[in-house]
Formats: sequence, structure tokens, C-alpha cells
Amino acid sequence: MSIELVRYTPDELTDIKLDSLIDAKTSFQIVNIRHMSSVVEKVEGRIEQAGFSCRVYTEYRLAAVPGSVLGGITAIAGMASAAAIAAHNLATWDPDYELGKNQIKGHLSVVYKKEK
Repeated sequence: MSIELVRYTPDELTDIKLDSLIDAKTSFQIVNIRHMSSVVEKVEGRIEQAGFSCRVYTEYRLAAVPGSVLGGITAIAGMASAAAIAAHNLATWDPDYELGKNQIKGHLSVVYKKEK
């Protein structure tokens, strides 16, 4: 089951609008992003200013893990990916928000993870 998120462009998402979405514990998506790192930095900063925690990750990051069964350099890369994902998840345990980056599609999914 997938959740349909309300979509905003970076230009539509003023600080006031972003703060109101975060305060309301709303899940949403930012689309048509040209500079992913600056958008992620802005959203992450506003979430933390509001007193919430967040985890930033790359969507479909688990796609690198199956390579670990093929052997050789692919196995090393796959195992390294799995270890990095596990370490990151432990370091950001039980966040209020998850920020899923999708560089290919140019969007950022901002999902509130706890019950309202």
C-alpha cells in the first residue's frame, strides 16, 4: 500500500508553509528539485528547529545489496552498502520524519513516521 503525498515545488514551499506542514505532522513530497542538497538541508533544518528528529536516506538504496551474492568486487560493494545502511539506521533510530531522496526523479518524500 502506498500513500499519495501532496506535492509541492521548491518555489511553492516557503518557510512559513514548510513550518506549518511540519507543525501539523504532515507527510508531503517536494518535486522538480534541481539542487537536492540545498532542499534537503532546508527541510532537515526546519524539522530539527521544530524539535523533531529525522532520517535522510536515498530511496531504493537497498538495490545495491543484492550484488553481495555475485562475488568479487560486487560482493564487497553489496556488503559495504548493507553495513552502511544498518549503521545509518541505528544512528537515526526511531525518527519523527523520514526524508527519502530520489535524485533520478528529482523529488524528496517527507514522511511523518509516528502516530499523530
